[in-house]
Amino acid sequence: MKNDIQISIVSPVYQAEAIVDELVEKIELAITPITKHFEIILVDDSSSDQSWQKINAICNQNTKVKGVKLSRNFGQQYAIQAGLDQSEGNYVVTMDCDLQDNPEEIKRLYTVALEGNGVVVASRKNRKDNWIKKAFSKVFYKVLSFLSETNQDDTIANFACYSREAVIALSSNNDHIRYYPMLNQIIGFNYKKIEIEHQNRKNGKSSYTYKKRIDLAFNIILSFSDKPLRLTVKFGILLSFSSICGALILVGNYLYGDLVVKGWTSLALFISFFSGIIISVLGVVGIYVGKTFEATKQRPTYIIEKTVN
Repeated sequence: MKNDIQISIVSPVYQAEAIVDELVEKIELAITPITKHFEIILVDDSSSDQSWQKINAICNQNTKVKGVKLSRNFGQQYAIQAGLDQSEGNYVVTMDCDLQDNPEEIKRLYTVALEGNGVVVASRKNRKDNWIKKAFSKVFYKVLSFLSETNQDDTIANFACYSREAVIALSSNNDHIRYYPMLNQIIGFNYKKIEIEHQNRKNGKSSYTYKKRIDLAFNIILSFSDKPLRLTVKFGILLSFSSICGALILVGNYLYGDLVVKGWTSLALFISFFSGIIISVLGVVGIYVGKTFEATKQRPTYIIEKTVN
């Protein structure tokens, strides 16, 4: 440790110029009664608005605030990783910048962490998101739970408190696709979940489009599960077994003289169906090979362009 910082607050910032000032103010109000030895790390994920200028101005007035600007838009999970890597506190809290994660709950997360829990996550009570977003989240987590053979909770997001040991474990994890609700379970340590009241969004709407959510969900499933490959193998075996049964039936019909050729329609349909299955299976395998190829390049998952304080 470079100094005696007790708590680091990491928040990825994107298109949030209107709420950055309020975010810092509320975090300071919440954390000052806990300790005076803290830092606030705002990671600008290459916003196209004035978010970085706002962060820069805040940092010039407040030395407890650190600004980190990424060279391009890498995504929320990688912005969190950048903040974790820059943090120095004995405990690190990660939270979204839209203030739906209430800074007043930091004390509860930190208190539970002090009880010997390396990872303490916030379970969002009464989520203030629209029904489409909540429905998408429930479906995704059920699919992820099935494919990864783990128990995933759709109320868990990025609001969490980590011990320094857990932060080191997260930073040393070499997963090219980062998704912290899953990584939190992979690294081990005492894991605790506490229920918090979810807040209404302070300004605007989420920059996470449904396309981005689907892309993220797709990458997470491919990164943390090989079950799609195993399912294709099982499906292939099932098709082969069905084909053998069909062949035996045809042989029996031939021997008993019941075989009548009525045309090629059914044959053409079978060929089309199995061709589609083969192409789909090859596509799944190809995607996994492609993801493996990307990981072997060992490109950085984020690049820092500027820092302040």
